[in-house]
Amino acid sequence: MTEKPINKIAIIAGESSGDILGAGLIRELKKHYPDAEFEGIAGNLMQAEGCGSLFSMERLAVMGIVPILKRLPELLKMRKDLAKRWIQSPPDLFIGIDAPEFNIGLEKKLKSKGIRTVHYVSPSVWAWRPKRIHKIKQATDLMLCLFPFEQNIYQRQAIDNFCVGHPLADQIPLQSDQEKAREKLSITSRNRVICLMPGSRGSEVKFLGKDFIEAAKLIQEFYPDVSFIAPMANDKRRQQFAAQILQVKNAPQITLFDGQSRDCMAASDLVLMASGTATLEAMLIKRPTVVAYKVGAFSHWLFKKLLVIDTFAIPNLLSGKNLMPELMQEDCTPDNLFAEARLLLDDNQGKWSATEVEFMDWHKKLRKDADVYAANSIAHWWKENVFR
Repeated sequence: MTEKPINKIAIIAGESSGDILGAGLIRELKKHYPDAEFEGIAGNLMQAEGCGSLFSMERLAVMGIVPILKRLPELLKMRKDLAKRWIQSPPDLFIGIDAPEFNIGLEKKLKSKGIRTVHYVSPSVWAWRPKRIHKIKQATDLMLCLFPFEQNIYQRQAIDNFCVGHPLADQIPLQSDQEKAREKLSITSRNRVICLMPGSRGSEVKFLGKDFIEAAKLIQEFYPDVSFIAPMANDKRRQQFAAQILQVKNAPQITLFDGQSRDCMAASDLVLMASGTATLEAMLIKRPTVVAYKVGAFSHWLFKKLLVIDTFAIPNLLSGKNLMPELMQEDCTPDNLFAEARLLLDDNQGKWSATEVEFMDWHKKLRKDADVYAANSIAHWWKENVFR
């Protein structure tokens, strides 16, 4: 039997992070399949690599339950139109990048018509709604995971999978230069710097911002020489956090930056941050970090019903250890944030050096050149499984 050629690949990215992954993947897939044409839903980066976009990616980039419900009829029609197009004129392969609520349903429809499907970026079935794995099995021929621990889930269900590593591990150097980062940010102080990252969403800053500022106040009372910086995701978050600083009596001086979160982390000696992908960045930059998580009462109740994990920081999930202390919900108070910060700043038991070694080990494990590895994985799987 001979390998079936690939002439047409359908591919969908749902947001900017997927566009970055998609562009790198297309670039590498063209080395394996130079005659292949690409079409789907693509951002500017994927389009620059030659992928035709049938719909604007912005129409798919919706977050939150209420916004999704408002746009649901439009999203369902978009998915129906794509399925119809590709069933009538089948691609050799469909690749869904993240956006599982949109892509998995489309993959299921296409797979039922004999079209091979790949999903890039595992849905968080290890964290919540684990029963989704059964729908994924019906929909997806090959899963490309970013983290090693995700593979076990798919192996138990006999779903073909590869761990391709994480693109952030490729982008961030193994050694971060604190002095260079401070120069870039015009930080002249030789004293300790603490980076506050209360989140990129309004709801995160709403629930965490004042706690972080109050904690910073306690830290400065105990360590008078420290200074504080805070990278802001956008102008709205900057205004929101600046207003919170004014509301805290005798708040310390906090220098706000527009973006530049990686430089701020690299320049710092300690990070206080909202739970999320930034915890992975803090690990890769190798900075002592305290992680905080707080949501509204209803969301907390709902998440408790759906969640199957009790840790959120990615380094802790990767290692199965408490590499980053986490303060969740009612435990996330200024006093507790201060207490955890003190432990890391003083490091009387010398734990940080061991943690830093683990951070480096994980950086190396995740540093696989994800674009190349993902394309090679698809090509290998196709050669082994798809014939004329």
